[in-house]
Amino acid sequence: MTAKVEGTGPRGDLTVRIIAMPADTNANGDIFGGWVMACMDQAGGIRGVERAQGRVVTVKVDAMTFLKPMKVGDVLCVYTDVTRIGRTSMTIEIEAWAQRFQTNVMEKVTEATFTFVAIDESGRPRPVPA
Repeated sequence: MTAKVEGTGPRGDLTVRIIAMPADTNANGDIFGGWVMACMDQAGGIRGVERAQGRVVTVKVDAMTFLKPMKVGDVLCVYTDVTRIGRTSMTIEIEAWAQRFQTNVMEKVTEATFTFVAIDESGRPRPVPA
């Protein structure tokens, strides 16, 4: 099935896909924003571990604006793009898109910039490989 994307398409690589379930809703029936943010953090962590070739921790999340609600049955698609590598840190742009329930329509839900730091076995910052 080919997705119909609203506006411009997602930026980065598809890193996580997960279905929104009833347990993830607030009293209005919308999916909790915190659930979406947690999925974004997980996707960023996956991408960060791949890039840093080892453990990473989240140290910062820049402003996040929720553009559209997620509903039960929607599939959350999280895209990641490493945009900056420092000595021990990396910046990853993360976008969350909803594939609407039983359709192939994709709508952007939110986006944010996450900063991760590579750490060693003792939890201390370590260099990110070139």
